[in-house]
Amino acid sequence: MTINTMTITGDWLHAPSLTAVFQAFEAVGQPVYLVGGAVRDAVRGAPVGDLDLATPATPDEVQTLAEAAALRVVPTGLEHGTLTLVSGGVGHEVTSFRRDEETFGRHARVAFTREMVEDARRRDFTMNALYAGADGVVVDPLGGLPDALAGRVRFIEDAGQRILEDYLRILRFFRFSAWYGAEGIDADGLAACAAHHDGLAGIARERIGAEFSKLLAAPDPAPAVATMRAANVLRQCLPGADDRGLAPLVHLEGLFSVAPDPLRRLAALGGADVADHLRLSRSDAARLKLLRQGAEAADGPAALGYHHGADAAWDMMILRAALLEGNVPKNAGIEIAKGAAAQFPVAAADFLPALTGPALGARLKALEALWIASGFTLTHAQLLEERP
Repeated sequence: MTINTMTITGDWLHAPSLTAVFQAFEAVGQPVYLVGGAVRDAVRGAPVGDLDLATPATPDEVQTLAEAAALRVVPTGLEHGTLTLVSGGVGHEVTSFRRDEETFGRHARVAFTREMVEDARRRDFTMNALYAGADGVVVDPLGGLPDALAGRVRFIEDAGQRILEDYLRILRFFRFSAWYGAEGIDADGLAACAAHHDGLAGIARERIGAEFSKLLAAPDPAPAVATMRAANVLRQCLPGADDRGLAPLVHLEGLFSVAPDPLRRLAALGGADVADHLRLSRSDAARLKLLRQGAEAADGPAALGYHHGADAAWDMMILRAALLEGNVPKNAGIEIAKGAAAQFPVAAADFLPALTGPALGARLKALEALWIASGFTLTHAQLLEERP
């Protein structure tokens, strides 16, 4: 085990709720460490999110010391050795050090251990096997700190074995490579993912969808997704997907200062039954379908703005340009804004009672098409003068 000279800092490290947890362990002489993403992001100078902790203390010992410190205990994952300690309304998950006794591709039978190195070896990537105490001093049992600092996404020890323990790690490998892989895709990890990609068939689709969303939220996921295609991972997760439009889309997003959007990027990939394969929510599935239809329609920017609003119209325009490997028209912004602000001057009441039902709907639709084609210039009177 290596205790590095690096020390992480930040106001978050001294938050009252976290300090109370550290003090509860200190009071009985038990060590406890921040672990995983919080430490990884801190050493990289990135914003820190979830504050997960690990300890050699058993769950029973954790419960006893927490109660002695008047911390509320919630058994959020007791079968896996995880308790949530609540201080000041803020919960922190604390998991006892574990080692895998037997793995089943997604689940494992674990045993508790007092050894940090055994706990570290059951994690996925070296950059995630970093620990830090209340003083911020980084503890690096497997040599992951240099990888975290350099942006090297490497499986811990044998890549194939790590994947056999949990096939979802294949997608995590590409997701982490997209977010952190400054040195490109690790060759050993890629080979293992390609060799075991069929194991993803046994992973719940909502989990695959969640990983896809996180991957596509990366600043530039195109290289990682292209590598997924080459390794047959993309086809396994999303049959029929085509990533050729993804890199142009990312470029256009930057060109027009449009924030990354996983659903917009997913629309660029396409594929068969995407919503079902990734278990999208109804609202996400509806938006995905709308984006793709708008991008493939013949409507110009003004018509898109009128029908869908300015934000959706911009999504559709840059998505269309990416899929067709073309450019967004120079006046697209003006036209979209014009369409989004336009209000159809004719209403059903203008034709009642002479027209009702389907005939009324058809008349309104035809006049609306004329009005849009005129650049929204035809007036109420001019539209009413139009012959059926």
